[in-house]
Amino acid sequence: MIYFLLSLSTELNALEIIAFVLAYFLSVCLAMSFHEFSHAFVATKMGDPTPKLQGRLTLNPFAHISPMGILCFFLVGFGWAKPVEVNPLCFKKFRAGMAWVSISGVITNFILAFIFSGLFYFSLLLNPSNLLFFFLQYFLLFGFIVNVSLAIFNILPIYPLDGFNFIKSFLKYENKFVLFMEKYGSLIMLIILITPLFDLFYNFVVIGIENLFFGFWGLFL
Repeated sequence: MIYFLLSLSTELNALEIIAFVLAYFLSVCLAMSFHEFSHAFVATKMGDPTPKLQGRLTLNPFAHISPMGILCFFLVGFGWAKPVEVNPLCFKKFRAGMAWVSISGVITNFILAFIFSGLFYFSLLLNPSNLLFFFLQYFLLFGFIVNVSLAIFNILPIYPLDGFNFIKSFLKYENKFVLFMEKYGSLIMLIILITPLFDLFYNFVVIGIENLFFGFWGLFL
């Protein structure tokens, strides 16, 4: 994000840079808030009162965002929110509860990405030259990019991501894959983040999703 702003600094004026940063900040807060709220909502529906008791059953971003996580989003394009705590023993159905709670955030981010892609796609048909529209268009674009990014990253079957917890809900206790990931998952995730591996995977998937979503919205024109 910082490098992107520096590259745009010669093309945008001060107000446009502020609008650009604000659009990114709001899109990150919205994506993370919906992601964590969906975990809290599904866990509550499954019978666990923990998220509600801890004040996480809300879309208020201040209940979910991590200041350090937000800062990392701006500095390196990768960040995190405060994870929602759940007590699986309270679930009406243990495995079903674990599976749905784990995958709910990813599903929510994909739905939001789909909605934002449509709004951004149709905004391209308009061309007003004012600061408000400049902000709105970047907010819609970032809304798509950030939600897709969160969904793709969290769906990876690596501890402690949602994809791992989803798979774990179907496996037996002390499964070799589970034990391996719980021991080395954080290291594997770090390696993926600091090497081009995830970038290659991410770019390929995002382009595919973008083409799919935009192709769908194009059917209405």
